Amino acid sequence: MTPATNPASGGPRPSAAELSNAAGNFRLRMSVIDCATDAALDRTRDRHGRTVHPAAAEAARAHRNRSAVEEYRTHLAPHAEALLDVARLVLDELPPAQHLAGWQAVLDGLHATTAKIRWTLERPAAPGSEDERAQHAALWPHLTAWAEHGYIASALADQRAVGQHQKSPLTDEERQKWTEMAMSAQRRGALELIESWYAADGQPITLAYLVEDDESIVVALRGDPGAPGWQVIGHYEHEYEAGRDLPAPVPPGVLRADLSRHNRPAPAPEMSLQDLIRDVVEGRSAGDASNALLGAVQGGYAAGPMARLQELVETSAQFAGALETVQGRQVAGRLSALGRQIEFLTREVREAAEDLGATVAVLPPHRTPVMRVRPRPAVDTSPPVPPSFAGMPVRHR
Repeated sequence: MTPATNPASGGPRPSAAELSNAAGNFRLRMSVIDCATDAALDRTRDRHGRTVHPAAAEAARAHRNRSAVEEYRTHLAPHAEALLDVARLVLDELPPAQHLAGWQAVLDGLHATTAKIRWTLERPAAPGSEDERAQHAALWPHLTAWAEHGYIASALADQRAVGQHQKSPLTDEERQKWTEMAMSAQRRGALELIESWYAADGQPITLAYLVEDDESIVVALRGDPGAPGWQVIGHYEHEYEAGRDLPAPVPPGVLRADLSRHNRPAPAPEMSLQDLIRDVVEGRSAGDASNALLGAVQGGYAAGPMARLQELVETSAQFAGALETVQGRQVAGRLSALGRQIEFLTREVREAAEDLGATVAVLPPHRTPVMRVRPRPAVDTSPPVPPSFAGMPVRHR
């Protein structure tokens, strides 16, 4: 492995777009590595998610780590520090907004992790040795930091090229006129929201179709369309024209800041609904059906499908509330209520399962299985001999 290199001093400096593309290229390559590793690890697990081939799983992770190091060294190492420099300059020029402190922390973290990667790449271990494997494993968290958070540095670099302000703003009179038209259309159900994003100043922008006199016009709204106070800041013939005029979008946020796509915990063993249904169908005693139902509602590490469904609904309620819009909060309330209903239903299923198991009963024997394949004579055997007609009564007409 050769040390990471920077562009030669005195040579042409890459543009902000080129730096952003380098980081995007690395993220794409890391996604490919991640997908390939997931497929390899899936082959080391049984049908319930338990690892049954630990040596193969370790080899898959070692290959992942080595591939990630090579991709970084080749595609991002020559540009990482320059990209961070540009990102810091743009960040200092942005108008005050709530997200800027978080972005500053991300850039600081990327700067520290870049220094750590550079220090390690300049001191490579012997190729193929255990020290090299350990070195690559230690670099993996730093490489995933770029794969997961480098988009913020890229977005800041892109802001330099595309701009942070609307190119053709409306006059106060035009803004009031179009806002009144859009509010009237919203009251009669003729304002269809189609896309939204946040501008660099932290304000939401939403595109919508405004239907007026059987004609559809694209309008841009600033603010929460579900709350009072939003305004129309532009009107356009189509979405492409709106995209060229309006402030560029900044990356959306995340629901949980401490999660990592590339460093997920090992999946917990779980039983699918199809397996549980099959257990009931193939069961013979009340205990078989009872155990299947209890498996669906159990909680904890190996939670059943009903417990997972409740978790999904409640997490989705958190997501809807985190949107910080009027409609998002309304949906969050509905989902929270549904989560409580699933919790009640889970308790009812558990009690019914316990009652079913307490019956200590089996299926009655008259429920006999039906042969799916009836026996047939072998192909090379002679057909059966017909019965003799001797001694049989003769039928007269």
